[in-house]
Amino acid sequence: MKIKTSDYFYELPTELIAQTPLESRDSSRLLVLDRNTGACEHKHFYNIVDYLNSGDCLILNDSRVLPARIYGIKNTGAKVEFLLVKQITIDTWECLAGPGRKAKQGSVFDFGGGVMTGEVIDVLENGNRVVKFTSKDNFFSALDKLGEMPLPPYIKEKLKDKERYQTVYSRELGSAAAPTAGLHFTPELLQKIKDKGVKIGYVTLHVGIGTFRPVKTDDITQHKMHSEHYEVPEAAANLISETKNSGGRVISVGTTSCRTLETVARDHGSVVACDGWTDIFIYPPYEFKVLDGLITNFHLPESTLIMLVSAFAGYDNTMNAYKQAVNEKYRFFSFGDAMFIK
Repeated sequence: MKIKTSDYFYELPTELIAQTPLESRDSSRLLVLDRNTGACEHKHFYNIVDYLNSGDCLILNDSRVLPARIYGIKNTGAKVEFLLVKQITIDTWECLAGPGRKAKQGSVFDFGGGVMTGEVIDVLENGNRVVKFTSKDNFFSALDKLGEMPLPPYIKEKLKDKERYQTVYSRELGSAAAPTAGLHFTPELLQKIKDKGVKIGYVTLHVGIGTFRPVKTDDITQHKMHSEHYEVPEAAANLISETKNSGGRVISVGTTSCRTLETVARDHGSVVACDGWTDIFIYPPYEFKVLDGLITNFHLPESTLIMLVSAFAGYDNTMNAYKQAVNEKYRFFSFGDAMFIK
């Protein structure tokens, strides 16, 4: 059993970290990994159709990313960057603020020359600020005008089109980061998948900024996961039940959908319609209760996500697949290429 964080390290040349999305979403590369044999095939994402069977179901996370990075200015002229991390009410949010010394309790900031103001009403123990926003417009409309996508720290390029950090099926606003496995799908590809007899279901998990937090403990069992809100609608719960009963495979698009399904099955014995918060941490050895297949991107070394993949595909299979991906010069992380683990 691999419980040391360092066991999940791999060498990654910086130039393989994708800085921009490809022009065509589904032309990214696809590494197909057979978790029983460890065999790898090298394809393109549009080939995913060939690996899905009639009677299977795909479960997608329909969360939509908030343009959660906004820049405020005080009446003193001091500039502060805010990153919205957790909604408290519609217009009151827990935020990361930098530099924090300029965002003391009671400080008021202007955003966009009068589009919105924000007052720091509390400073939390973790250093985050609670900010109450006021706008003439609806809060989310104001945020859409002002905000930038909170791209991960390893992406240095500016994103030209905000929609490229959204899945084509995103609809439930609330994530601080994209469920990136879904970025490869186009409406046309989803239609081809449906035409093959594969059913598609949606769950929602709002990805928190903690998704970028590295594992800092030497022993992974000591790591504490951040908590994220999820919702499983009745249609998705019924679809999973029908698929299982008819012998089809339940294939999760992304680690967020996976964590949602495994949380609900753990807490309720099967996937039922419900909502709640999850801080589930999946690492080897873990017995999957729902998953039969996983579509995912390539994740950071020593991250909780590569640990989840290792739990599903097997440690040796996973590390070997990553090694092959590096050798074959796949693109890594949020705007990078994908894996299908069958």
